[in-house]
Amino acid sequence: MKNEVIGEGKGTVASSSNIVLEYDHYSAKPNPHPIFRRLRAEDPLHYHEEHGYWIMTRYDDVQQALTDTTTYSSARGVTLEFILEETPIPPGMLIFEDPPTHTMRRQVLMRMFKPKRIAALEQQIRDFCVRTLDPLIEKGGFDVIAELSHVVPMRVIGMLMGMPEENQEAIRDKFASTITVAEGGDYGVSSLFDTGILAEYLDWRLQNPSDDLVTEMMTVPFKDEHGVTRTLTRTEMHMLANLLVSAGNETTGRLIGWIAKLLADYPDQRREVERNPALAGGAVDEVMRFEPPALQICRYVTRDVEMYGKVMPAGSAVLLATASANRDESIYADPDRFDIHRRAPQNLTLGYGPHFCLGAALTKLEGRVVLEEMLKRMPEWTVDKENAEPTTATAFHGWEKLPVFC
Repeated sequence: MKNEVIGEGKGTVASSSNIVLEYDHYSAKPNPHPIFRRLRAEDPLHYHEEHGYWIMTRYDDVQQALTDTTTYSSARGVTLEFILEETPIPPGMLIFEDPPTHTMRRQVLMRMFKPKRIAALEQQIRDFCVRTLDPLIEKGGFDVIAELSHVVPMRVIGMLMGMPEENQEAIRDKFASTITVAEGGDYGVSSLFDTGILAEYLDWRLQNPSDDLVTEMMTVPFKDEHGVTRTLTRTEMHMLANLLVSAGNETTGRLIGWIAKLLADYPDQRREVERNPALAGGAVDEVMRFEPPALQICRYVTRDVEMYGKVMPAGSAVLLATASANRDESIYADPDRFDIHRRAPQNLTLGYGPHFCLGAALTKLEGRVVLEEMLKRMPEWTVDKENAEPTTATAFHGWEKLPVFC
């Protein structure tokens, strides 16, 4: 039998059927699911020799790794670029920390993401969506990414942080530039920690306290991992503010893009949600399972780990393919079918265990409100596929341009 090549990149593994399977994190992957399916079946712990990382693809394995922070550490970052380049991590970046420091900082933020506070934002988010969508509908079409998903999440973060509207666009664009893959392999890793863009606002807010998340973060005392009662340092505050802005924009923005794309691809299910808005929340959950805003979460292993007859040596970078886990046949019935009525175990899009996304409720709220308001104004829409452009960012999965006709 002649060898057949499936996938992208140069990390290969030969299957028993003499078909060569390839996967490369660094190349664009508009549809990685056929590759993931083969990896789950034939090589669930795959090693990419050229770039020197491992990839884990089955649900149970990924879930367990996300839970075991002692073995699968976040202390060197949560992207391959950070881990492999051994980028120095400043203190205060919550997602790049392990317990007990992570636990302490997470408890500080948990008090600020209480369900009551998030629920109170719904009407403000809905009002802003209405103001944003109405003029777009009048045009008969628009780019979902540029005119909706780049706009709504930043405004919501601004609501939480008390940030002046005139500063929000510049801050959003700054963070977007750090995750775009540049030609020649420059992934913008070092620029992510450039906190100057937020420093002026944070200093101003310290002198002008208000009823917002930033003021609370700056002033609420807490007990740190050493048992000392204190408030956040300047560096910690900058890092947490960076995290809130970058994570709040990128994840939710790409989710909105996928909502528009998938509900266009499955018009019968879109019409069901239009007729019964109570289905919107389930539709958002299924979008997150089916096409998550990020394909993976990365860790490094602190000790040798043996799985499937292989050993990941201590210090290895491992890509936990959450997008693959979300379509694991042992967990989800008919996983490649998009189904807004699906009742299934929690998908791993927003993580699991100690690092489960603090902003999960807010992300889902934004997605649901955007979908509901789109359906009220444009019950029918189609994607201009010829002009749609997938992202090239390695850390995320979604669209750079997604024009729709309505």
